[in-house]
Amino acid sequence: MRRFERKQNVFTNKDALGESYKPERIEERDDEISEYMDALQPVVDGWEPNNVFLYGNTGVGKTAVTEFLLEMLLEDVSQYDDVDLSVISINCKTLNSSYQVAVELVNELRPPGAEISSTGYPQQTVFKKLFQELDDVGGTVLIVLDEVDSIGDRDELLYELPRARSNGKLEDAKVGLIGISNDFKFHDQLDPRVQDTLCERELHFPPYQAPELQNILESRAEVAIAEDACEEGVLNLCAALAARDSGSARQALDLLRLAGEHAENKDDERITLDHVDIARQKLEQERVVEGMRELTENGHFALLAVVSKAAHDETPCRMRDLYQEYLRLCNSAGIDPLAQRSVHNHLSDLRMLGILSAEENRTGSRGNYYSYALDVPFASAMEALSDVLSLDSVLDEIRKTATQAEAA
Repeated sequence: MRRFERKQNVFTNKDALGESYKPERIEERDDEISEYMDALQPVVDGWEPNNVFLYGNTGVGKTAVTEFLLEMLLEDVSQYDDVDLSVISINCKTLNSSYQVAVELVNELRPPGAEISSTGYPQQTVFKKLFQELDDVGGTVLIVLDEVDSIGDRDELLYELPRARSNGKLEDAKVGLIGISNDFKFHDQLDPRVQDTLCERELHFPPYQAPELQNILESRAEVAIAEDACEEGVLNLCAALAARDSGSARQALDLLRLAGEHAENKDDERITLDHVDIARQKLEQERVVEGMRELTENGHFALLAVVSKAAHDETPCRMRDLYQEYLRLCNSAGIDPLAQRSVHNHLSDLRMLGILSAEENRTGSRGNYYSYALDVPFASAMEALSDVLSLDSVLDEIRKTATQAEAA
């Protein structure tokens, strides 16, 4: 049995490719940073802060830019005696209501041991406790709600907080909300009263293009990768793959990190294009597996219907045909099927997770419809489904069909 030993033939600082790494400068987001700073300017001037909401896909710099600018803002306002700024940040991923978010904020503001329970209080009581804690802090308070769309339509807090000072519920605190969302439709889904109350500044972070991702990778690689430990074309390939897929800097950095790890595990001196290809396959598989964890059984069967159509080389496939395939699969497995609308919602979730792609088809006066296809390799989807579905005969049939289609 081998023993643990340190490996440093490829990396000099692998942490520089990790999500927690904070670079000295944010690359390729100058326009967004300038617009963001304009939105935060009232804080420096001593006025009530704007509410700012950031929209963009995962990995396009929303959270990184927010952390970078707020750290700079805290440092810069310290020179002004009449500005007392506090920043509270929480991630709403596991908080699906205004009540849960308010409880989390109260407990974030209270000292250890003085937290309140996550259940048992009327919502307005929790809001009252939150207002009291904010007034105790006083000054300007910026509340950052990352993945704010997780609260769904239970958005009362987004109505109450911006109005709290004018309604006399806050006296000493001036509160501004910073919402970060991957869901571009989140604002439209809010209660109209919430939309009117927020009066937020919206900032949109577009996906990175390949040259932008290459610049980001080059700046990180200078810190993370040993000299001459990267074959020519590796950074370009990582950038191109990520740009073609999602435009995510996180994906590009993960590709480079995983490629480097594979090189080190093989005791290779350099990261090669082959290492990047292996890393790509691993990331695609992880994405599907992670997405599967968020699906119900019927969500698995909705994906299975698309996979089945892909095996017959019949994708992109429109909803009505996918639904018939879904019904056939549910019947063969003895599963109670959902209505077509519910299956459509599952397909939309799979699209949001990056497992499916959707192509909009325009039919003139008859309206539009979407056609769905896999956005991950067929083999990755099959392997993930094999892990969660006990349907060997069905999966074997799909594999056989796919093999025959390839041969033809």
